[in-house]
Amino acid sequence: MVGRSILIVDDEAPIREMIAVALEMAGYDCLEAENSQQAHAIIVDRKPDLILLDWMLPGTSGIELARRLKRDELTGSIPIIMLTAKGEEDNKIQGLEVGADDYITKPFSPRELVARLKAVLRRTGPADSEAPIEIGGLLLDPISHRVTIDGKPAEMGPTEYRLLQFFMTHQERAYTRGQLLDQVWGGNVYVEERTVDVHIRRLRKALGEAYENLVQTVRGTGYRFSTKS
Repeated sequence: MVGRSILIVDDEAPIREMIAVALEMAGYDCLEAENSQQAHAIIVDRKPDLILLDWMLPGTSGIELARRLKRDELTGSIPIIMLTAKGEEDNKIQGLEVGADDYITKPFSPRELVARLKAVLRRTGPADSEAPIEIGGLLLDPISHRVTIDGKPAEMGPTEYRLLQFFMTHQERAYTRGQLLDQVWGGNVYVEERTVDVHIRRLRKALGEAYENLVQTVRGTGYRFSTKS
């Protein structure tokens, strides 16, 4: 649990600061945003482990942002806890209906917030996120950050490793170059889309003849990782 990143989205700086102090004392890394636009950029770029999202935000409301995030396959799995001064039952139901994982009404104690946050992370976090991923003789170990092919170490750069990890955990779906840039490089990093092609070539070379065909070119779209030819 400790060391995970939490994005705090609230337009009131004192509230963000109070929450950040409590979470940092509990061992979490905190990111902050004061509106939905700022929050969305951070989510795409940094991929936090959980979002604490205020219901009432200037411009696009928290509830609208939650709806948008849950509809998008690339952000839909990030757990969301809604923060709000609204205690009415229908508001809670609306928050949960758009996909929020929990709901805390202000004012709340930092201890309660940390306890609820831990519970949501336990409930929503993949139980095997640190388990090795294996396809045939291709093995990726997230803990040691190593890739082996038929028991022998595979030499690849950090970007190729991140590409492979993303592909192995998101199989059988075609991704555009733009989506791969968002997920592997981060949305706020300016990189030409053709850079993806360069790293795909390097990844295929690192995988060798036995496994290079797992990374398939999808004409007119981008790339897909698939065990099917």
